[in-house]
Amino acid sequence: MAGALSLAWGVTAHRPALLRQVLRSFSVTAVRNQETGAAVAAASIDSRKSPLILDEKFPDSNSIVVPREAWIETLDTSAASTQVGLIHLHPQVFGANPRLDLIHENVTWQKKFRMVNYAHTKVRSEVRGGGKKPWPQKGLGRARHGSIRSPLWRGGGVTHGPRAYTTHFYMLPFSKRLQGLTATLSAKFAQDDLKIVESLDMPSDEAGYLEQLCENRRWGISVLFVDDSDIMPRNITLASDTLRHMNLMPVYGLNVHSMLKHETLVLTVAAVRRIEERILYHFRRPDLPKENMKRFRM
Repeated sequence: MAGALSLAWGVTAHRPALLRQVLRSFSVTAVRNQETGAAVAAASIDSRKSPLILDEKFPDSNSIVVPREAWIETLDTSAASTQVGLIHLHPQVFGANPRLDLIHENVTWQKKFRMVNYAHTKVRSEVRGGGKKPWPQKGLGRARHGSIRSPLWRGGGVTHGPRAYTTHFYMLPFSKRLQGLTATLSAKFAQDDLKIVESLDMPSDEAGYLEQLCENRRWGISVLFVDDSDIMPRNITLASDTLRHMNLMPVYGLNVHSMLKHETLVLTVAAVRRIEERILYHFRRPDLPKENMKRFRM
């Protein structure tokens, strides 16, 4: 009898510990099943749509200078995330030293090379009258003059005055133009004013959609969209048609003045690769003297 009571007491005393162990095993199994299901679901989602990572290797760049990285965004506001991937940028194109002197020379050249002066003044041979000598050379005690249209006279010709259709055209050296592009692109990227999008496709062709998109992304008042082709998508063409502060430009027309005039520069992935291809080609040109490029590098 005493043995039976002691056995019953032992089972009763250890019952809470057994219950805790059983409940713990059930809870751990449930949690593991939930975690396994979540992992399988995430794997299936990732397999359907994986993030776009363009980690291109640049074997020609210096091993010390790491490639620049930028987010790839989308113009579709209904997407789950505005950032759809990551892209590597060449350090010689988007990580150069921002030479302000070269940027200023490029802007000055772009403003002057198409400037034509239309101001015009007449020389003494073009002014009407003055064919007769105003008074005799000697005898009157007056100063000697041969024509009243001399530059010394009021209403006479003008010496060294502006002449119409005078052009201010001059050509900036090729090396300075090339370095000006890389300096401006690098300055835009360093100031976070350079954005990269997957493409210029938009779900709407309304101007308000584009304005609201730029406002939500904090791209500023003026935006320049650059694509690889000069045939832009229909929706963004119609949306930006009535917006003076948002312009479209093909990659072959990209210049320093346009990049500085707009607050934000938006490039497509194809435009980025095209810019890197053309600039790096000119950096490695065998017919371009290396001394010309070394002068503008810090």
